[in-house]
Amino acid sequence: MSDAAVPQTSSSPILVLNGPNLNMLGTRQPEIYGSETLDDVIELCRRAAAAHGWEIAHFQSNSEGALIDRIHEARGTVSAIVINPGGLTHTSVALRDALVVPEVPIVEVHISNVHAREEFRRHSYISPIADAVVAGMGIQGYAAAIEYLLTRRS
Repeated sequence: MSDAAVPQTSSSPILVLNGPNLNMLGTRQPEIYGSETLDDVIELCRRAAAAHGWEIAHFQSNSEGALIDRIHEARGTVSAIVINPGGLTHTSVALRDALVVPEVPIVEVHISNVHAREEFRRHSYISPIADAVVAGMGIQGYAAAIEYLLTRRS
């Protein structure tokens, strides 16, 4: 967990990362994930950040390696990370290890309530290093994550 607060200036964006299958939002299991698309998520994040004078950068990949590369590139260039690691939440030590590289606050987001689903979804490699975890709020969880980051006090 990072003890760093988001800086008071908005010179570096908040990075919004989305892992495998999140590009299929709106069509993949809408009974679980809703009918909103990834574009809707990004627009929601933009609005939430803009309300505080901030910007976001965003990246989605179905590839663990591409996500890790983007996290490495984030070092020194972003103020915080909001991440929905998708299925990598439960399997990727490598993703967890990469997330400590940028040394910024991290909020883990899940659209569904992973704790009310299958047993294997209840374990996260990311949660122990995250400053906060948001689950079960639909895509509004992304806005809650950004709001948390931008209003928290160190």
